[in-house]
Amino acid sequence: MSAVIIDGKQIAADVRADVANRTAALKGKGVIPCLAVILVGDNPASVSYVTGKQKALAEAGMADRSVHLPENTSEADLLKLIFDLNHDDSVHGILVQLPLPDHIDENKVIMAIAPEKDVDGFHPVNVGNLVIGHPAPLPCTPHGIIVLLQKMHIKTDGAHAVVIGRSNIVGKPVALLLARRECNATVTVCHTGTKNLTDITRQADILIAAAGRPDTVTAGMVKPGAVVIDVGVNRIPDAAKKRGFHLAGDVDFNAVKEIASYITPVPGGVGPMTIAMLMENTLESAEKCLGN
Repeated sequence: MSAVIIDGKQIAADVRADVANRTAALKGKGVIPCLAVILVGDNPASVSYVTGKQKALAEAGMADRSVHLPENTSEADLLKLIFDLNHDDSVHGILVQLPLPDHIDENKVIMAIAPEKDVDGFHPVNVGNLVIGHPAPLPCTPHGIIVLLQKMHIKTDGAHAVVIGRSNIVGKPVALLLARRECNATVTVCHTGTKNLTDITRQADILIAAAGRPDTVTAGMVKPGAVVIDVGVNRIPDAAKKRGFHLAGDVDFNAVKEIASYITPVPGGVGPMTIAMLMENTLESAEKCLGN
């Protein structure tokens, strides 16, 4: 029997509908949630991502303070813009779209954002709060994965979760979230230094692929009945497609879906959850203005 395909689009739509309702209620109290998305340059993928975020803001009824800067913007000018947004009480969230041009220090930019407005959850203060379990904006993709598991009523308590990938954006934070008492999973993190990867992945009740490489997870690496969450977004050249490529995850979807109990597709799985959780982080930042 084929796996249940987790509909990330529908679950994300439900989250966004809830955010829109709460946004309307907040506006009734005189607070309009506002997100400033800063894009430097014209990276096609980044432009696409920012456009998606702007569409989500409009649908939620939030204020959009997006800023598109030229590629040659200086680091000093970008940091000055962030400083001004930090001190603008009408702005509740700040997101700088990555990657940045080579002449700008990404770490300096992340450090410059006020932790309470860091809706990406990347600031070291927020990462530290995540580690020790204190309230903080959670990284959007990892949080979205947890919400997917919850909405599908997939048991994490006592489960063995294996994460392939140790990035600061997905691998590390999702491992930390799964290990929290709320999820209560036993977590193994695998990476390029892991030996006998298949021996480990075949022990997983929940397998999360966040390696950034297509076909990282093949059918022989999955325990029958496991839950497989595919975080990968890889552009595969494809002359038959208008854009010249198609998207694929890190998992051999067609083969693995015959073995897993649940699986996320690419696209349409984890991806839509990222923007949905970004909207929720922005809303929660705005709600704190009223002490909600």
